[in-house]
Amino acid sequence: MKGFNGLVESVNGYLCWNKSRIDCFLKMLLACFVVRTVNLKEIAVAFTSKATIDSRYRRLQRFFAIFNFDFIQIARWIFFLFFKSDDKLYLVIDRTNWYWGKSKINVFFLGICYEGTAIPIFWKLLPKAGSSHFDEQKELISRFINTFGKNCIHGLLADREFANGKLFKWLDSQNISFYIRIKGNSIIKIKKEKLVCVNRVFCRLQAKTQTIYRMSVWVFGQKVYLAGSRSERGELMIIATNNRAPQNAVSIYLRRWEVENLFQGLKSRGFSFEDTHVTHLDRLEKLVALLAIGFVWCHRIGEWNTTIKPILWKQFKKQRRPQYSYFRYGLDFIRDVILHSNKISQLTQCFSLIFPIMAENL
Repeated sequence: MKGFNGLVESVNGYLCWNKSRIDCFLKMLLACFVVRTVNLKEIAVAFTSKATIDSRYRRLQRFFAIFNFDFIQIARWIFFLFFKSDDKLYLVIDRTNWYWGKSKINVFFLGICYEGTAIPIFWKLLPKAGSSHFDEQKELISRFINTFGKNCIHGLLADREFANGKLFKWLDSQNISFYIRIKGNSIIKIKKEKLVCVNRVFCRLQAKTQTIYRMSVWVFGQKVYLAGSRSERGELMIIATNNRAPQNAVSIYLRRWEVENLFQGLKSRGFSFEDTHVTHLDRLEKLVALLAIGFVWCHRIGEWNTTIKPILWKQFKKQRRPQYSYFRYGLDFIRDVILHSNKISQLTQCFSLIFPIMAENL
């Protein structure tokens, strides 16, 4: 690709990799944009090289098998694309998992809520099919704290899977606010005496309304405050928080859905993560790094392109929503640039949007 060597040289100033590794990584990333899948066989076909397809495929395999990433450096790279160290941020943790044959692929993510999606910062491949346990949750959150500190954490959001006493107590000891949904059949103590199933506290809550319980309660051995909301269909959602003012707990928790938009971008609406045939956990962890960089790059380009040509809003049934997400808007733009050789100057501009920003922070 014309001008590609110049792009490699510009990236070389930001990553402590040798030129051949950067060359392989960038070509793989651009090929991933084109084919919209992480299947290495498909990427090898779109990979720019004079070598045969089989040789390209083996090169990609060697890249993930041999080369080691500095995940802290990548996390800092991604973080400072969107945030400043003194920003107040909501963190969200969640998993996505599936089977490839008999192999279990289970990725535990920590992201930051941002503009309707979650920006992936850290991730961990779990060697099992089920939920994460407290030690794994603590390790992932501690990675963020050790890298960026606690002052920027405005709160942690998580679904019912992560509601456990150990996590509640640890977050409270770290002075980190949490907004975590709990199951309706969870047993709470009121004034440490009366045992009640928590859904009874909100049994009179009407559909499409929300409220708070004005007393502190004890759940999983931890003092918390409760907020409840009932959907139009009658489903009850109960949020536990250590924030003494839980009036906004429901609206804050609802931002947890932004991590689902991240998963959709990594999977069916973006890079078809589930198409991968890679099952080694260490190689999968590197593959997620490729996807994370691709995702945030697309999102960044989508934001930039919106300033030139705003995203249209359309009426979908009862809701008015944007025609594209920032991610999809950026992905389509990058693919259009790559697939048309007369737009190489725009590809150079796409690179320049992210690397100068990182130079001030890395």
